[in-house]
Amino acid sequence: MKRSHAAAALVVLVVLAGCSTPFSGGAPSVPGGDGDDGADDSTAAAGGSTTDFSDPASDRLGWEAGYWHNESIDVDQSDGLSDAEIDAFVGRSMARVEYIRGIEFESEVPVEVIARSEYRNESSEVATPADSDFAAWNNQVWEALFISGEDENVQRQLSDTQGSSVVGFYSPSDDEIKIITETPDSPVIRNTTLVHELVHAAQDQRFDLTDDVYRGETQDSDLAIDGLIEGDANYVQREYSQRCASGEWECVATPSQNSGSSGPQPNLGILLTVFQPYSDGPVYVNSRKEAGGWAAVNDEFDSPPESTEQTIHVTDDDPVPIEFSDRARNGWELYPEQGTEGSDTVGEASIFAMFWYQARASNADTVDPRGLTRTDSPYDTYNYGAEPSAGWGNDRVFPYHKGSGPSAEYGYVWVTEWDTERDAREFLGAYRAILRAQGATQEADRVWVVAEGPYADAFRVTRSGTRVVIVNAPTTDDLSDVRPRG
Repeated sequence: MKRSHAAAALVVLVVLAGCSTPFSGGAPSVPGGDGDDGADDSTAAAGGSTTDFSDPASDRLGWEAGYWHNESIDVDQSDGLSDAEIDAFVGRSMARVEYIRGIEFESEVPVEVIARSEYRNESSEVATPADSDFAAWNNQVWEALFISGEDENVQRQLSDTQGSSVVGFYSPSDDEIKIITETPDSPVIRNTTLVHELVHAAQDQRFDLTDDVYRGETQDSDLAIDGLIEGDANYVQREYSQRCASGEWECVATPSQNSGSSGPQPNLGILLTVFQPYSDGPVYVNSRKEAGGWAAVNDEFDSPPESTEQTIHVTDDDPVPIEFSDRARNGWELYPEQGTEGSDTVGEASIFAMFWYQARASNADTVDPRGLTRTDSPYDTYNYGAEPSAGWGNDRVFPYHKGSGPSAEYGYVWVTEWDTERDAREFLGAYRAILRAQGATQEADRVWVVAEGPYADAFRVTRSGTRVVIVNAPTTDDLSDVRPRG
């Protein structure tokens, strides 16, 4: 995984698989879908101005590895792809990515096919140990979001989500695309998967995706940066799919396959969170492209967005600073080596996912789950905007622990800042709705207790102007030790 906690370590293509309403329709994919998969690759080449398919005297956009973007190729996936067919498929797809995206590949892009079982095993092997300080710290971050409870290991859930839903990825460290399939001996590659990952390869060759500028310091900044990277890839993928669907380009037909996975079912709250860059990223990229062409998008790679608020609402608003002084006592401690001074920022996308997940899983009166599919842009897959999460100004989650090992106790302080007092009240009202859905009772002024279940704890929830502060601890007495009043 990357340093923070939602996005995967590798630039991946996520597919929401096997989810019921509102993730309806079986296995909806990233924008553009796979409408090109039914295209017939036996027709004559169409589109573009090139009619002479001889190699150019020098490299040029729209020609790569011996293939023009609108050239016919002899590829039939009905019985799986041979090595020669993969080479032709990849070569022409590289030319098409160049033609749409307007940047040149500097070198060939190897493609390796691996079995999903192998990928899942490798993902498990590199997962963060469950007893590490990072795992304990990160568990508290996701527990604060009411997405992963005390009885769950969020590192395992993240690994399971990635292992079950990733169909391909580009590895910047290996300069290679890896296609994940249930049938590695007779592989089939979706056009959209290949094109998506080739865009990442082009990004890496042009901008170097291993650079620190593409590694966020928090969960929110990671998702925001991925909004640019994945948004770029999804935008190109959508443009490619439209050319296939319209008949402008012939595209390699993909045999129908079972899109289900034999692995563990993903946590939908986690899945919705990590999918946000793929959904809102294309809208963000389209706004930049409309303003200044591909040059403006390229400029974004010099200074990627800093928050998911920016990619959700296509804004340049910066998060407001949040100062925090640790006042815990009686053995309660921060994790000073984790995150930013022991804290993480979950951001607007993760807060929306919290409200949506609790509405769907616990019938909390937070947001209408059906609103997820009500989008305003053709580039958008899901709507991550909602009243209780909009107006986000900043937030910091500070996980605490008392003791270590199996007998350790855990708590957190979550400081949220909102643009207006109304925004703060809307967040507070929806958050209290989650507590009520979890069976919480109000024990004292602003103190709630969830007696049983995966979120059983005491909570002190206060608002002062535009700031809402949530203190969590095992018991009401512990609340004053984690965060004394005043």
